[in-house]
Amino acid sequence: MALTDTFIRKAKPSSAAGDKHADGGGMYLLVKDSGKYWRMDYRFLGKRKTLALGVYPAVSLASARKRRDEARTLLAEGIDPSQAKQEGKYARTAAAAQTFEVVANQWLLKVAPSRTASTQDKIKGWLDKNVFPVIGSKPIAAIKPRDVLAAVQKMEARGAVESAHRVKQVCGQIFRFAVALDLVERDITADLRGALAPTVKGNFAAITEPKQVGALMRAIYDYHGFPAAVAALKLAPLVFVRPGELRAAEWAEIDLDAAEWRIPAAKMKMKVEHLVPLSTQAVDILRALHPITGDGQYVFPSLRSKACMSENTINAALRYMGYGKEVMTGRGFRAMARTILDEVLGERPDLIEHQLAHTVRDPLGRAYNRTSHLPARREMMQRWADYLDKLRVGAEVVSLHGTGR
Repeated sequence: MALTDTFIRKAKPSSAAGDKHADGGGMYLLVKDSGKYWRMDYRFLGKRKTLALGVYPAVSLASARKRRDEARTLLAEGIDPSQAKQEGKYARTAAAAQTFEVVANQWLLKVAPSRTASTQDKIKGWLDKNVFPVIGSKPIAAIKPRDVLAAVQKMEARGAVESAHRVKQVCGQIFRFAVALDLVERDITADLRGALAPTVKGNFAAITEPKQVGALMRAIYDYHGFPAAVAALKLAPLVFVRPGELRAAEWAEIDLDAAEWRIPAAKMKMKVEHLVPLSTQAVDILRALHPITGDGQYVFPSLRSKACMSENTINAALRYMGYGKEVMTGRGFRAMARTILDEVLGERPDLIEHQLAHTVRDPLGRAYNRTSHLPARREMMQRWADYLDKLRVGAEVVSLHGTGR
Protein backbone atom coordinates (compact mmCIF):
# COMPACT_ATOMS: atom_id res chain seq x y z
CA MET A 1 0.00 0.00 0.00
CA ALA A 2 1.32 3.43 -0.95
CA LEU A 3 2.38 5.71 1.88
CA THR A 4 0.65 8.94 2.85
CA ASP A 5 1.98 12.11 4.43
CA THR A 6 -0.23 11.62 7.47
CA PHE A 7 1.06 8.08 8.07
CA ILE A 8 4.67 9.14 7.64
CA ARG A 9 4.30 12.04 10.06
CA LYS A 10 2.80 9.82 12.79
CA ALA A 11 4.96 6.70 12.23
CA LYS A 12 7.13 5.56 15.17
CA PRO A 13 9.58 2.64 15.47
CA SER A 14 8.41 -0.50 17.23
CA SER A 15 11.95 -1.67 18.04
CA ALA A 16 15.57 -0.49 18.13
CA ALA A 17 16.17 -2.01 14.69
CA GLY A 18 13.46 0.20 13.25
CA ASP A 19 10.56 -0.53 10.87
CA LYS A 20 10.33 -0.51 7.06
CA HIS A 21 7.22 0.84 5.37
CA ALA A 22 7.09 0.12 1.61
CA ASP A 23 5.81 2.60 -0.95
CA GLY A 24 6.38 0.59 -4.14
CA GLY A 25 9.07 0.32 -6.78
CA GLY A 26 11.61 -0.82 -4.17
CA MET A 27 11.29 2.39 -2.13
CA TYR A 28 10.48 2.34 1.57
CA LEU A 29 10.62 4.52 4.67
CA LEU A 30 12.97 3.29 7.41
CA VAL A 31 11.66 4.58 10.75
CA LYS A 32 14.19 4.55 13.62
CA ASP A 33 14.63 6.37 16.90
CA SER A 34 17.24 8.59 15.22
CA GLY A 35 14.97 9.62 12.35
CA LYS A 36 13.04 8.64 9.22
CA TYR A 37 15.06 7.63 6.15
CA TRP A 38 14.09 7.08 2.52
CA ARG A 39 15.67 3.98 1.00
CA MET A 40 15.39 2.04 -2.24
CA ASP A 41 16.41 -1.59 -2.67
CA TYR A 42 17.37 -2.77 -6.15
CA ARG A 43 19.49 -5.32 -7.96
CA PHE A 44 22.33 -4.42 -10.31
CA LEU A 45 24.41 -7.03 -12.16
CA GLY A 46 22.90 -9.70 -9.92
CA LYS A 47 23.82 -7.95 -6.67
CA ARG A 48 21.36 -6.58 -4.14
CA LYS A 49 22.04 -2.93 -3.36
CA THR A 50 20.42 -0.09 -1.38
CA LEU A 51 20.26 3.56 -2.44
CA ALA A 52 19.74 6.37 0.12
CA LEU A 53 17.12 8.84 -1.15
CA GLY A 54 17.17 11.36 1.70
CA VAL A 55 15.82 12.05 5.17
CA TYR A 56 12.24 12.98 6.04
CA PRO A 57 10.98 15.73 6.40
CA ALA A 58 13.81 17.50 4.51
CA VAL A 59 12.93 15.21 1.61
CA SER A 60 9.17 14.94 1.26
CA LEU A 61 7.24 11.89 0.04
CA ALA A 62 6.83 13.47 -3.40
CA SER A 63 10.56 14.28 -3.64
CA ALA A 64 11.51 10.78 -2.54
CA ARG A 65 9.27 9.27 -5.22
CA LYS A 66 10.83 11.53 -7.85
CA ARG A 67 14.30 10.38 -6.83
CA ARG A 68 13.14 6.74 -6.94
CA ASP A 69 11.78 7.19 -10.45
CA GLU A 70 15.04 8.81 -11.59
CA ALA A 71 16.99 5.88 -10.15
CA ARG A 72 14.74 3.37 -11.93
CA THR A 73 15.30 5.24 -15.20
CA LEU A 74 19.06 4.90 -14.70
CA LEU A 75 18.63 1.17 -14.03
CA ALA A 76 16.67 0.80 -17.25
CA GLU A 77 19.62 2.37 -19.08
CA GLY A 78 22.09 -0.02 -17.44
CA ILE A 79 23.49 2.54 -14.99
CA ASP A 80 24.03 1.86 -11.29
CA PRO A 81 22.18 4.66 -9.39
CA SER A 82 24.55 4.42 -6.40
CA GLN A 83 27.62 4.89 -8.59
CA ALA A 84 25.98 7.74 -10.47
CA LYS A 85 25.22 9.42 -7.16
CA GLN A 86 28.85 9.16 -6.02
CA GLU A 87 30.11 10.49 -9.32
CA GLY A 88 27.69 13.40 -9.06
CA LYS A 89 29.04 14.26 -5.61
CA TYR A 90 32.59 14.17 -6.95
CA ALA A 91 31.67 16.41 -9.86
CA ARG A 92 30.03 18.91 -7.53
CA THR A 93 33.08 18.88 -5.25
CA ALA A 94 35.44 19.37 -8.19
CA ALA A 95 33.31 22.20 -9.52
CA ALA A 96 33.34 23.89 -6.11
CA ALA A 97 37.15 23.76 -6.14
CA GLN A 98 37.24 25.61 -9.48
CA THR A 99 36.78 29.09 -8.07
CA PHE A 100 36.90 32.18 -10.23
CA GLU A 101 40.35 33.06 -8.87
CA VAL A 102 41.72 29.58 -9.61
CA VAL A 103 40.42 29.64 -13.18
CA ALA A 104 41.55 33.25 -13.70
CA ASN A 105 45.10 32.38 -12.66
CA GLN A 106 45.07 29.40 -15.03
CA TRP A 107 43.97 31.76 -17.81
CA LEU A 108 46.70 34.27 -16.95
CA LEU A 109 49.33 31.56 -17.28
CA LYS A 110 47.93 30.49 -20.63
CA VAL A 111 47.90 33.96 -22.17
CA ALA A 112 51.21 35.14 -20.66
CA PRO A 113 53.38 34.20 -23.69
CA SER A 114 51.26 36.37 -25.99
CA ARG A 115 51.32 39.47 -23.80
CA THR A 116 53.90 41.98 -22.66
CA ALA A 117 54.89 41.78 -19.00
CA SER A 118 53.47 45.25 -18.38
CA THR A 119 50.06 44.30 -19.79
CA GLN A 120 50.03 41.07 -17.81
CA ASP A 121 50.89 42.92 -14.59
CA LYS A 122 48.16 45.49 -15.23
CA ILE A 123 45.49 42.82 -15.76
CA LYS A 124 46.65 40.84 -12.71
CA GLY A 125 46.51 44.04 -10.65
CA TRP A 126 42.96 44.76 -11.83
CA LEU A 127 41.85 41.27 -10.83
CA ASP A 128 43.64 41.29 -7.47
CA LYS A 129 42.27 44.67 -6.47
CA ASN A 130 38.80 44.75 -7.95
CA VAL A 131 37.51 41.28 -8.84
CA PHE A 132 38.97 38.62 -6.55
CA PRO A 133 37.77 40.32 -3.33
CA VAL A 134 34.20 40.16 -4.67
CA ILE A 135 33.93 36.87 -6.60
CA GLY A 136 37.36 35.26 -6.39
CA SER A 137 36.38 32.61 -3.83
CA LYS A 138 33.12 31.64 -5.56
CA PRO A 139 32.91 28.51 -7.75
CA ILE A 140 32.99 29.88 -11.29
CA ALA A 141 29.99 27.73 -12.24
CA ALA A 142 27.92 29.40 -9.51
CA ILE A 143 28.68 33.00 -10.49
CA LYS A 144 25.80 35.04 -11.92
CA PRO A 145 25.98 38.15 -14.12
CA ARG A 146 25.00 40.31 -11.15
CA ASP A 147 28.08 39.06 -9.23
CA VAL A 148 30.45 40.30 -11.95
CA LEU A 149 28.46 43.53 -12.18
CA ALA A 150 28.90 44.10 -8.44
CA ALA A 151 32.68 44.00 -8.90
CA VAL A 152 32.92 46.34 -11.87
CA GLN A 153 30.32 48.77 -10.55
CA LYS A 154 32.63 49.51 -7.61
CA MET A 155 35.20 50.69 -10.15
CA GLU A 156 32.57 52.68 -11.99
CA ALA A 157 31.47 54.35 -8.74
CA ARG A 158 34.95 55.75 -8.12
CA GLY A 159 35.12 57.19 -11.63
CA ALA A 160 37.20 54.49 -13.34
CA VAL A 161 34.58 53.91 -16.04
CA GLU A 162 36.97 52.94 -18.83
CA SER A 163 38.85 50.53 -16.55
CA ALA A 164 35.52 49.03 -15.43
CA HIS A 165 34.71 48.23 -19.06
CA ARG A 166 38.17 46.73 -19.56
CA VAL A 167 37.81 44.55 -16.47
CA LYS A 168 34.39 43.34 -17.64
CA GLN A 169 36.03 42.32 -20.92
CA VAL A 170 38.77 40.48 -19.01
CA CYS A 171 36.14 38.61 -16.98
CA GLY A 172 34.48 37.65 -20.26
CA GLN A 173 37.75 36.21 -21.54
CA ILE A 174 38.10 34.19 -18.34
CA PHE A 175 34.57 32.82 -18.67
CA ARG A 176 35.19 31.85 -22.30
CA PHE A 177 38.33 30.05 -21.12
CA ALA A 178 36.15 28.25 -18.55
CA VAL A 179 33.75 27.27 -21.33
CA ALA A 180 36.65 25.62 -23.15
CA LEU A 181 37.48 23.72 -19.95
CA ASP A 182 33.83 22.59 -19.69
CA LEU A 183 33.46 24.34 -16.33
CA VAL A 184 30.62 26.66 -17.37
CA GLU A 185 28.05 26.67 -20.13
CA ARG A 186 28.64 30.18 -21.48
CA ASP A 187 30.15 33.62 -20.96
CA ILE A 188 27.70 35.26 -18.57
CA THR A 189 29.22 38.73 -19.00
CA ALA A 190 27.36 38.95 -22.31
CA ASP A 191 24.26 39.66 -20.18
CA LEU A 192 25.89 42.86 -18.87
CA ARG A 193 25.71 44.72 -22.17
CA GLY A 194 24.65 48.28 -21.39
CA ALA A 195 24.88 47.79 -17.61
CA LEU A 196 27.82 50.17 -17.22
CA ALA A 197 27.97 53.87 -18.04
CA PRO A 198 29.38 54.39 -21.56
CA THR A 199 32.98 55.49 -21.87
CA VAL A 200 33.69 58.94 -23.16
CA LYS A 201 35.49 58.66 -26.47
CA GLY A 202 38.23 61.18 -27.13
CA ASN A 203 41.87 61.72 -27.92
CA PHE A 204 44.58 61.67 -25.29
CA ALA A 205 45.41 65.16 -24.06
CA ALA A 206 48.36 66.60 -25.92
CA ILE A 207 50.09 69.92 -26.55
CA THR A 208 50.41 70.59 -30.29
CA GLU A 209 51.08 74.35 -30.45
CA PRO A 210 54.84 74.98 -31.04
CA LYS A 211 55.10 77.82 -28.52
CA GLN A 212 53.50 75.68 -25.81
CA VAL A 213 55.71 72.74 -26.80
CA GLY A 214 58.75 74.97 -26.21
CA ALA A 215 57.51 75.76 -22.70
CA LEU A 216 56.89 72.06 -22.07
CA MET A 217 60.40 71.12 -23.19
CA ARG A 218 61.90 73.77 -20.90
CA ALA A 219 59.85 72.42 -18.00
CA ILE A 220 61.06 68.90 -18.77
CA TYR A 221 64.70 69.96 -18.74
CA ASP A 222 64.15 71.86 -15.48
CA TYR A 223 62.59 68.79 -13.82
CA HIS A 224 64.69 67.05 -11.18
CA GLY A 225 64.02 63.58 -9.83
CA PHE A 226 65.20 59.99 -10.04
CA PRO A 227 67.70 59.91 -12.97
CA ALA A 228 65.81 57.16 -14.81
CA ALA A 229 62.55 59.11 -14.59
CA VAL A 230 64.25 62.30 -15.77
CA ALA A 231 65.82 60.46 -18.71
CA ALA A 232 62.50 58.82 -19.66
CA LEU A 233 60.75 62.19 -19.57
CA LYS A 234 63.40 63.72 -21.86
CA LEU A 235 63.36 60.75 -24.23
CA ALA A 236 59.54 60.49 -24.51
CA PRO A 237 59.07 63.41 -26.95
CA LEU A 238 62.11 62.38 -29.01
CA VAL A 239 61.00 58.81 -29.76
CA PHE A 240 57.19 59.18 -29.31
CA VAL A 241 56.60 55.46 -28.73
CA ARG A 242 53.72 54.23 -26.59
CA PRO A 243 54.27 54.76 -22.83
CA GLY A 244 54.33 51.02 -22.12
CA GLU A 245 56.96 50.49 -24.81
CA LEU A 246 59.13 53.27 -23.39
CA ARG A 247 59.09 52.24 -19.76
CA ALA A 248 59.71 48.57 -20.63
CA ALA A 249 62.78 49.38 -22.76
CA GLU A 250 65.73 47.05 -22.13
CA TRP A 251 69.40 47.80 -22.67
CA ALA A 252 69.72 44.64 -24.75
CA GLU A 253 67.34 46.18 -27.32
CA ILE A 254 69.41 49.34 -27.78
CA ASP A 255 72.52 49.75 -29.90
CA LEU A 256 73.99 53.13 -29.03
CA ASP A 257 76.77 52.87 -31.58
CA ALA A 258 74.28 52.20 -34.38
CA ALA A 259 71.81 54.69 -32.82
CA GLU A 260 68.95 52.19 -33.02
CA TRP A 261 66.37 50.76 -30.65
CA ARG A 262 64.72 47.54 -31.81
CA ILE A 263 61.54 46.84 -29.84
CA PRO A 264 60.63 43.11 -29.98
CA ALA A 265 57.33 42.13 -31.56
CA ALA A 266 56.06 40.71 -28.26
CA LYS A 267 56.13 44.20 -26.74
CA MET A 268 54.36 45.91 -29.63
CA LYS A 269 50.63 46.46 -29.93
CA MET A 270 50.61 45.12 -33.48
CA LYS A 271 52.99 42.24 -32.60
CA VAL A 272 55.52 43.39 -35.21
CA GLU A 273 59.11 44.33 -34.35
CA HIS A 274 59.58 48.10 -34.39
CA LEU A 275 62.82 49.94 -35.17
CA VAL A 276 63.34 53.39 -33.66
CA PRO A 277 66.21 55.46 -35.13
CA LEU A 278 67.80 57.42 -32.29
CA SER A 279 68.74 61.05 -32.79
CA THR A 280 72.05 62.29 -31.40
CA GLN A 281 70.09 63.91 -28.56
CA ALA A 282 68.43 60.58 -27.71
CA VAL A 283 71.78 58.77 -27.77
CA ASP A 284 73.31 61.41 -25.46
CA ILE A 285 70.46 60.93 -22.96
CA LEU A 286 70.91 57.15 -22.97
CA ARG A 287 74.70 57.33 -22.71
CA ALA A 288 74.39 59.56 -19.66
CA LEU A 289 71.94 57.13 -18.07
CA HIS A 290 73.90 53.95 -18.87
CA PRO A 291 76.38 54.24 -15.95
CA ILE A 292 73.40 54.45 -13.58
CA THR A 293 71.08 51.67 -14.85
CA GLY A 294 73.17 49.92 -17.51
CA ASP A 295 74.07 46.97 -15.27
CA GLY A 296 70.40 45.97 -15.05
CA GLN A 297 67.80 44.67 -17.49
CA TYR A 298 65.65 47.74 -17.84
CA VAL A 299 66.70 51.16 -19.09
CA PHE A 300 64.16 52.75 -16.74
CA PRO A 301 63.94 50.46 -13.68
CA SER A 302 61.56 50.80 -10.78
CA LEU A 303 62.85 52.19 -7.52
CA ARG A 304 60.95 49.57 -5.55
CA SER A 305 61.40 46.33 -7.49
CA LYS A 306 63.31 44.62 -10.27
CA ALA A 307 60.58 45.52 -12.76
CA CYS A 308 60.51 48.53 -15.04
CA MET A 309 59.24 51.85 -13.78
CA SER A 310 55.54 52.40 -13.12
CA GLU A 311 53.12 53.37 -15.85
CA ASN A 312 52.28 56.46 -13.77
CA THR A 313 55.85 57.81 -13.52
CA ILE A 314 55.81 60.12 -16.53
CA ASN A 315 52.23 61.28 -15.92
CA ALA A 316 53.09 61.98 -12.27
CA ALA A 317 56.09 64.05 -13.38
CA LEU A 318 53.89 66.03 -15.78
CA ARG A 319 51.40 66.67 -12.97
CA TYR A 320 54.27 67.83 -10.72
CA MET A 321 55.38 70.23 -13.45
CA GLY A 322 51.88 71.72 -13.51
CA TYR A 323 50.46 69.95 -16.57
CA GLY A 324 47.05 68.50 -15.69
CA LYS A 325 45.76 65.33 -17.31
CA GLU A 326 43.42 67.41 -19.46
CA VAL A 327 46.44 69.27 -20.92
CA MET A 328 49.20 66.67 -21.43
CA THR A 329 49.75 62.96 -20.82
CA GLY A 330 52.57 60.53 -21.48
CA ARG A 331 50.69 59.20 -24.49
CA GLY A 332 50.18 62.75 -25.70
CA PHE A 333 53.78 62.91 -26.96
CA ARG A 334 52.66 60.74 -29.88
CA ALA A 335 49.90 63.16 -30.89
CA MET A 336 52.28 66.09 -30.39
CA ALA A 337 54.85 64.57 -32.77
CA ARG A 338 52.28 63.43 -35.31
CA THR A 339 50.61 66.83 -35.53
CA ILE A 340 53.72 69.01 -35.69
CA LEU A 341 55.72 66.71 -37.97
CA ASP A 342 52.86 66.82 -40.45
CA GLU A 343 51.34 70.28 -40.11
CA VAL A 344 54.39 72.35 -39.17
CA LEU A 345 57.46 70.55 -40.46
CA GLY A 346 55.79 69.06 -43.51
CA GLU A 347 57.27 65.58 -43.10
CA ARG A 348 55.97 62.77 -45.28
CA PRO A 349 52.84 61.22 -43.71
CA ASP A 350 53.97 57.67 -44.51
CA LEU A 351 57.25 58.21 -42.63
CA ILE A 352 55.35 59.57 -39.65
CA GLU A 353 53.00 56.59 -39.64
CA HIS A 354 55.95 54.19 -39.90
CA GLN A 355 57.56 55.81 -36.87
CA LEU A 356 54.31 55.67 -34.91
CA ALA A 357 54.39 51.88 -35.52
CA HIS A 358 51.17 52.04 -37.51
CA THR A 359 50.64 49.67 -40.41
CA VAL A 360 51.62 51.34 -43.69
CA ARG A 361 50.86 49.58 -46.98
CA ASP A 362 52.36 49.87 -50.45
CA PRO A 363 50.22 50.55 -53.56
CA LEU A 364 49.49 46.81 -53.83
CA GLY A 365 48.14 46.68 -50.28
CA ARG A 366 51.17 44.92 -48.78
CA ALA A 367 52.45 46.04 -45.38
CA TYR A 368 55.93 47.55 -45.40
CA ASN A 369 58.46 45.84 -43.15
CA ARG A 370 60.15 47.41 -40.14
CA THR A 371 63.18 48.72 -42.08
CA SER A 372 61.22 50.43 -44.84
CA HIS A 373 62.49 53.94 -45.63
CA LEU A 374 64.90 53.70 -42.69
CA PRO A 375 67.40 56.33 -43.96
CA ALA A 376 64.56 58.81 -44.51
CA ARG A 377 63.05 58.03 -41.12
CA ARG A 378 66.45 58.47 -39.46
CA GLU A 379 66.78 61.92 -41.02
CA MET A 380 63.24 62.82 -39.96
CA MET A 381 63.90 61.80 -36.35
CA GLN A 382 67.03 63.98 -36.27
CA ARG A 383 65.15 66.96 -37.72
CA TRP A 384 62.45 66.43 -35.08
CA ALA A 385 65.00 66.38 -32.24
CA ASP A 386 66.71 69.50 -33.57
CA TYR A 387 63.34 71.24 -33.87
CA LEU A 388 62.48 70.42 -30.24
CA ASP A 389 65.84 71.83 -29.15
CA LYS A 390 65.13 75.07 -31.01
CA LEU A 391 61.73 75.35 -29.36
CA ARG A 392 63.27 74.69 -25.96
CA VAL A 393 65.95 77.38 -26.22
CA GLY A 394 63.47 79.84 -27.74
CA ALA A 395 64.95 80.09 -31.24
CA GLU A 396 62.71 81.41 -33.99
CA VAL A 397 60.89 78.58 -35.72
CA VAL A 398 59.56 78.99 -39.24
CA SER A 399 56.34 77.11 -40.02
CA LEU A 400 56.53 75.43 -43.39
CA HIS A 401 52.82 74.86 -43.87
CA GLY A 402 51.09 76.70 -41.06
CA THR A 403 49.03 75.08 -38.36
CA GLY A 404 45.75 75.28 -40.18
CA ARG A 405 46.51 73.09 -43.16
